[in-house]
Amino acid sequence: MGLYKPIYHPMNDCGDHVIVINSKDIALRGDEWQKRVYFHHTGYHGGATWTLAWELHNRDPTMIMRKAVYSSMDGNLQRRYTMQRLHIFPNANIPKDMLENATNQIKQMRPAPVKLDHIPLEERENFPRLIKYPIDYQLK
Repeated sequence: MGLYKPIYHPMNDCGDHVIVINSKDIALRGDEWQKRVYFHHTGYHGGATWTLAWELHNRDPTMIMRKAVYSSMDGNLQRRYTMQRLHIFPNANIPKDMLENATNQIKQMRPAPVKLDHIPLEERENFPRLIKYPIDYQLK
């Protein structure tokens, strides 16, 4: 929003653009993918829809991030114009003109978890186990 700039004023358009990459790799804790619901209304009578997080993410990988940022902002007249300065990409492919104008980068807070199918088989086999069940063991 440009709050740190000396020429800042709430009605002045002096904010920076924000680029978010790899939004398809976001993680929700626990069973939030199956339980979190996002609301959308078309403006017409009976136009309300509720979509689960995993359905919305499959349809558009950037929409969960966009809705999270939009709902966390103040609900004033500048919110829509501020959202126009947010650019979200599902992967690391960014247009060259945006990449040339990028100046700062916020470092990643924590490493992204590795999916199980990306871990080599021998590393999975050598991982320490608490219990090794016999081959003929059956769960009751």
